[in-house]
Amino acid sequence: MAGDAMDFDVVIVGAGHGGAQVAVMLRTQKFEGTIAIIGDEPELPYERPPLSKEYFAGEKEFERIQLRPAKYWDERGVAMLLGQRVVSVDPAAHKVTTDRGETIGYGKLVWATGGSPRMLPIPGGDLPGVQGVRTRADADAMKAASETARQIVVIGGGYIGLEAAAVLRKAGKKVVLLEALDRVLARVAGTDLSRFYEREHREHGVDLRLGVSVEALEGDARVTGVRLADGELIPADLVIVGIGIIPAVEPLIAAGAEGGNGVLVDRLCKTSLPDIYAIGDCAAHENDYAEGVVIRLESVQNANDQANVVAKGIVGDEAPYHAIPWFWSNQYDLKLQTAGLSTGHDRAVLRGDVASRSFSIVYLKAGKVIAIDCVNATKDYVQGRMIVTAGLVATAEQLADPETPLKSLLPAAAA
Repeated sequence: MAGDAMDFDVVIVGAGHGGAQVAVMLRTQKFEGTIAIIGDEPELPYERPPLSKEYFAGEKEFERIQLRPAKYWDERGVAMLLGQRVVSVDPAAHKVTTDRGETIGYGKLVWATGGSPRMLPIPGGDLPGVQGVRTRADADAMKAASETARQIVVIGGGYIGLEAAAVLRKAGKKVVLLEALDRVLARVAGTDLSRFYEREHREHGVDLRLGVSVEALEGDARVTGVRLADGELIPADLVIVGIGIIPAVEPLIAAGAEGGNGVLVDRLCKTSLPDIYAIGDCAAHENDYAEGVVIRLESVQNANDQANVVAKGIVGDEAPYHAIPWFWSNQYDLKLQTAGLSTGHDRAVLRGDVASRSFSIVYLKAGKVIAIDCVNATKDYVQGRMIVTAGLVATAEQLADPETPLKSLLPAAAA
């Protein structure tokens, strides 16, 4: 785009993994137009998964989780408009407005905002000492508060909650973890894996409680306790809330984009508005590995894969999004790696011995492999991605034998 300095050929809203990857891939694809990234934090793009793991634990300095140094963006002519948030989009004029009152023009707009931590809509939910986990500032606040906290309550038994609990226990903190459902990881894994992680956390000293409802958070100047629906009051010097995110799409929806729980995109990651794409945690899309159901995937992998689709599309190399979902989680000395989506499975097959703390669980639906969870079993994970991608049809007996390499079950052409 020609014009003043606040007009760009591509404007990327969101300075996380997805937004950064769009800019990186555009330059890799020899895109010579102007690019700007608008980020609501003052930080250059950085990795978010370590916030609840290595960074929180003090094992990695912030510089080590930056995606690229400042010099990289400068040399490639990527303007960083940081510390400001887009509050409105004018799709007809091809302009966005930030909370600083600045108006920025775009040729193509990429919405990569992710979301904000879902907090508890209950009395005391906004007290100081009640902490979500999304930004460096969140992690810094948690680290500072946890240093003097005697007892910490973690609400939510998903990846974020379990990872935070593991870090805190390794630091010697007293931890109570509360999950409203009847098992941890209920939305992302089968029952066997849930029970394994429940045992691990309890053996590491976490007071893990399932099927509990939180009624209120108590305290005056700061949170001091968590009141359960049955009346019990759990003392707490710090409360960490890990119950998912709310996709940050309000300006796009207000501008007329289709969506609700996220903004709806097509196979090329295009929204219903002209010249506007959306990627990552905030993008609702039809996913082949969910049988075409419209879902949001909250993972670095998805953000990066969709970013590549968008960047290639902008330079004229359009190809639809089709990537196998994969995830990972580090807790204690356990590395969980997942490929595929196990939702809707009708059978789970165990490979290996759970007691050895190195095993895999293969998920099938109507005889077809749809996902695999691997705990300290990297070889199974690598080959598991292959059999999920291929839609392998196999028997439970074939899959259960840990001495049988998973790739050996593939037809020769697929292998």
